[in-house]
Amino acid sequence: MSPDSGPVYLDAHLHLQDARLRPHLDDIAAELRRRAVSRWVVAGTRETDWPEVARLAERFPEVMPCYGLHPWYLADRTPDWEPALADFLSRPGTAAVGEIGLDKWIRDHRIEEQETVFRAQLRLAARLGLPVVIHCLRAWGRLLAVLRDEAPFPAGFLLHSYAGPAEMTDDFASLGGYFSFSGYFLHPRKADVVETFRRLPLDRILIETDAPDMRLPEEWEACPLFSIDGEPINHPANLPAIYAGLAAALGIEVTVLAGQVATNFHRLFGFAGIGNPL
Repeated sequence: MSPDSGPVYLDAHLHLQDARLRPHLDDIAAELRRRAVSRWVVAGTRETDWPEVARLAERFPEVMPCYGLHPWYLADRTPDWEPALADFLSRPGTAAVGEIGLDKWIRDHRIEEQETVFRAQLRLAARLGLPVVIHCLRAWGRLLAVLRDEAPFPAGFLLHSYAGPAEMTDDFASLGGYFSFSGYFLHPRKADVVETFRRLPLDRILIETDAPDMRLPEEWEACPLFSIDGEPINHPANLPAIYAGLAAALGIEVTVLAGQVATNFHRLFGFAGIGNPL
């Protein structure tokens, strides 16, 4: 798509490797291209899905692969998880280390173990000069303490689907943080999250689907999608609707938001070809 024919959309975080999307991949790719979604940052979460993320990057040139060990899957890791992760991260075209982080929402969260694994991955990112994609639930204070301890982050980091405290955004931004907005935040009950994004400087905002999760409200959903079990799931091609929803909330034109997000995306992920035809 030519940069002059309309906004170019960039998905800062999704899970295209998810089994719920697998039967629809060709149709999803065609719809994403039709809607000018030109880059898809696909986040791995565990050893078993890293190879699939790598295969997706080979299959679809728009995929920007990330690899990381998510706190939900610590119990499944092998003794060799860290060198295996380093191997994937060292592959050409890797966009970031992620999805990694801290989570006190899950039962038996073993936060000390989470922190040990998280710190190891932050240090691996620093060694490789890669940005980091971070998941956090109910552990914001501890996350900030760890990031301060492990700083600096010259390559930056993304707090994906940021729903943390508004008063902490300056602290995270000062360490190199960016914040991504997902369509789930367009639900009226998430008005406080929208208000947080209104307070953020535009040069720190990215946009994501987190597909197949974080569904938009039905009135915003442009591309309904169902798993083979009939479960409604989030189609990655809903991304332009998320841009539209956030632009409306911020009181700016979609083209203005898309242009700034493209600049932010490039700054974080270091990709110079945004907006150019593949």
